[in-house]
Amino acid sequence: MKIQETVDDKESYWVVINDEGQYSIWPSDSAIPAGWKSVGKNGMKTECLTYIKQVWTDMRPLSLIEKMREAT
Repeated sequence: MKIQETVDDKESYWVVINDEGQYSIWPSDSAIPAGWKSVGKNGMKTECLTYIKQVWTDMRPLSLIEKMREAT
């Protein structure tokens, strides 16, 4: 899937992650919400989404991954 730039791609974003290992982006000029932390990557929306696509290869929540490991 190709990520296309749009008019709002002039804004800078942080790549953030929560305790379940789920990724998202958050505007750089806003405080990161509780329960999320920066992974240290920031940039334009397309850069951040491309980064997430490269690193988030298993979209299952960490709690599910752990339960599945315990079951085996």
